[in-house]
Amino acid sequence: MTSPDFNLLVTLDVLLSEGSVARAARRLRLSPSAMSRALARLRVTTGDPLLVRAGRGLVPTPRALELRERVSQLVQEAESVLRPAERLDLAGLVRTFTIRAREGFIDNFGAELIARVSAEAPGVRLCFIDKLDKESTGLRDATVDLETGVVGKATGPEVRTRALFRDRFVGVVRAGHALGEGTVTAARYGQGRHVAVSRQGQERGPIDEALRQAGQERTVVTVVGSFAAALALARATDLIASVPERQTGKLRDGLHSFPLPLAAPQITVSMLWHPRMEADPAHRWLRGLVHAICAAEG
Repeated sequence: MTSPDFNLLVTLDVLLSEGSVARAARRLRLSPSAMSRALARLRVTTGDPLLVRAGRGLVPTPRALELRERVSQLVQEAESVLRPAERLDLAGLVRTFTIRAREGFIDNFGAELIARVSAEAPGVRLCFIDKLDKESTGLRDATVDLETGVVGKATGPEVRTRALFRDRFVGVVRAGHALGEGTVTAARYGQGRHVAVSRQGQERGPIDEALRQAGQERTVVTVVGSFAAALALARATDLIASVPERQTGKLRDGLHSFPLPLAAPQITVSMLWHPRMEADPAHRWLRGLVHAICAAEG
């Protein structure tokens, strides 16, 4: 079966509106002969003459009168679909956005983000869920609207990203810890007892490689899956936690922090979203807020 030519709907709408081949041709910027051919195609497609001669003019058939309002509405709806989205009405926006992020991001930026969203779009609700891996499944199946984190090999190739800030690792110990006094050298740092952070349970990583290059090695006493857990142990013991500085600002309150005496690599924290959300006005507004808040905190 041949697919219908939907361009004929526009032609039919204009013909039924004008009731004249010549006027319809001028309106569509076609020649009278081209418009006559289009009318012939419409007659074949609909199985009805649509417009018939009456004296010097044309009059619509009953079928044409039946179609006129429906065709006009269809054309208007199609034009509405193909037009750019109208200006976003934040005051009237009612929507829930699901954001997947690690606990440090929520602790440091969540309150400001919620405050800005509430002030600009009171009908919008934010739902934060834990980021337990770097897979892009949630973005693909639309259960997650936006993610924050470090772009990795597990990130889907189609995922859009925008950098939010650079972060460096710092060492953290409890108040009164020996490393709270004097210069922290690679040797002093390496000789301490450490808590490592790894969602996969790995006790070795970039920090250990940086220590090795400095001729040192650290003793990892325990491995935890989050920065918050590492800092909780550092607060209650003599263990040394090494965590991203910006993402753990509030979590480190009351603890002593110091720059790592190593050439440890920095990380770039980005926001990630699926291409289907690229042009969505409300999603673009949310991305703008997240970026502005993270930039302001730098």
